[in-house]
Amino acid sequence: MARSPLTLAASVTSALPRATVVGVGPLTEGTTGRYDSAIATLDDGRRVVVRVPTDRDADVALRAEAHALKALTAGVRGVLPFGAPDVLGETAVDGVHAVVQTLLPGYRVDAMHVPAGDGVATALAAAIARVHDLPVTVIRDAGLPVQTSAQVRDDAERLLDRAEATGHLPFGLLRRWSTALGSEPLWRFETTVTLGGVDPASFVLEDDEDGAPHVTGLLSWGGLSVGDPAVDLRWTSSAPDAREDVVDTYTRLSHRAPDGLLVARARLHAELEFAKWLVHGHSAGAESVVADAVALLTALEDSVRDEPPLAHETVSVDDAIAVLGRVPATTGDLGHISMETDAFDAESLASFSPEELDAAGIPTAPIEMSDWAPLRGDTGEAAAARDDSDDGTDDDPDAAARNALRRWTDTA
Repeated sequence: MARSPLTLAASVTSALPRATVVGVGPLTEGTTGRYDSAIATLDDGRRVVVRVPTDRDADVALRAEAHALKALTAGVRGVLPFGAPDVLGETAVDGVHAVVQTLLPGYRVDAMHVPAGDGVATALAAAIARVHDLPVTVIRDAGLPVQTSAQVRDDAERLLDRAEATGHLPFGLLRRWSTALGSEPLWRFETTVTLGGVDPASFVLEDDEDGAPHVTGLLSWGGLSVGDPAVDLRWTSSAPDAREDVVDTYTRLSHRAPDGLLVARARLHAELEFAKWLVHGHSAGAESVVADAVALLTALEDSVRDEPPLAHETVSVDDAIAVLGRVPATTGDLGHISMETDAFDAESLASFSPEELDAAGIPTAPIEMSDWAPLRGDTGEAAAARDDSDDGTDDDPDAAARNALRRWTDTA
């Protein structure tokens, strides 16, 4: 049973002994999430968020999130052109960790609704590039995970081995992924500070006076580490119309050596999420999850059967020079926000209908996402609710499995 806002308000006073709560309300997208969350108003006028995990896995994730946020010193926050939550206090509730943090209001856009062209796509790419340009010492000094490119590859190989061991991995995907893992050029990349697989719904945005969207806050920091920058672009597989704009903007603003196989690795990481879903279900002994994963993997195998191998590209000297020629001396700043939404229900994916995006001033374009079931948006200030009990998937027997995978991916 979900904890009531009043119970959560008591958690705030426990975490912040000198604070007085004068108002409290739920923070939800109307779906079952991994955290019970509420917005509390303090007597000094501040509005804060309290989050309490609903299970042990979420408890581990919340502790990691709090640790990563504490690693963002004032100096690090000062070089980022957008905000990150501050951890104001921590306490224990029913044997799990509870965190009180600052509220970052704003609107969000789901990956499948990111339109092509200047706007949300380029704003997200610029924000990700700025995170990736942070000094690696920030991660090392905080004791957060640091991986080499070889270790990233090793992890992927272990995942493939575990997926194959379930006996449910289609042979076509095994061959496709094995070929990619065996490609030496694919794994010659410079590791960077990454967010561990960030999703567009983790960013909050606001439109400037000209109606242009800017990223003004990033909510999800639990995966902060040093690793493959392509992981934070794997979501572009769900945004085919915006992919080129995202990658071009990211490449232009990045201050690292060009990576001609960045897109190929991002696609590989996206596909391997299906393998993770299978391994997760098999390890948990959840037959329904395994069945969902098998349906997804079978559909994926069918869709990539006629595609070239993931590692078919090579990088030439001319390619490298062309990319370097697009790198500017400086990067622009991003703006500021103001629109409240449920920013912390990690199991839910924020979605906006085209009408809602128009109302928010975001340029839209038709997006072909036939491989995914449509997400329903709500209107009004929350602008992000999704009804899990009726997701419009009656005509697509695989859609429920796809949505389950997406929810799990965002909460891993």
